[in-house]
Order: sequence, then structure tokens, then C-alpha cells
Amino acid sequence: QVQLAESGGGLVQAGGSLRLSCAASGRSFSIGVMGWYRQAPGKQRELVASVTRDSTKNYADSAKGRFTISRDNAKNTVYLQMNSLKPEDTAVYYCNADPRNGFYIGTYWGQGTQVTVSS
Repeated sequence: QVQLAESGGGLVQAGGSLRLSCAASGRSFSIGVMGWYRQAPGKQRELVASVTRDSTKNYADSAKGRFTISRDNAKNTVYLQMNSLKPEDTAVYYCNADPRNGFYIGTYWGQGTQVTVSS
């Protein structure tokens, strides 16, 4: 099993920045892809960005140009740097991981961290 622990959420004004972190533990040596999803009230969970072990990245259109995903394989940690935040970015952000090293919706989920962007 793999456990994912997110941190870094909070309240920020529009135009501000936040950095989310997600550390994997347990059978973390088996992790391939890692990523971030988000779910706003009344909406479906959606991909924000994901990254493979060799740092190939995939972004949702809403994240391109504003968000940057990165990972540190030695620390089994994935990061999401979010800049130029908008009120519509308000959501619970979930870390996701999978043993497969491709752009899959992963098996493992974190508990989520709230991001609130005020206008």
C-alpha cells in the first residue's frame, strides 16, 4: 500500500500563489505517475496536472501557463506550484499516484487539501 499526505493548501487572494506538496510513504518505490486532481463543490473531480517518473508532464488547459508540477523521486514527493490563482481555482486538491508510469488515473489518493481563492 501507498499513503499520500498533502500539505500547502490555504486561503489566498486572487493573483496570489500557493505551493502544494504531497509525500508518498509505504510501498512508495512502486510509484510511477503522480499527479494532482481537484474537486469544486457540485463538480466532478478533474485532472490538474500529472508527471511520470522521468518528469514527462501533462496539464489541464486551465492549468497551463499558471501551474507547474514537479517531483523529487528521491523524496517520493510531488509538488504543484500555483501562480496567478483565480477564484475558479477554489477546490479541494487531491494527490494521486499509481504504480504504472503513464498518464493514468492512479490507484492511490490523498485525503485532500483545501485551496480557497478570494476575489
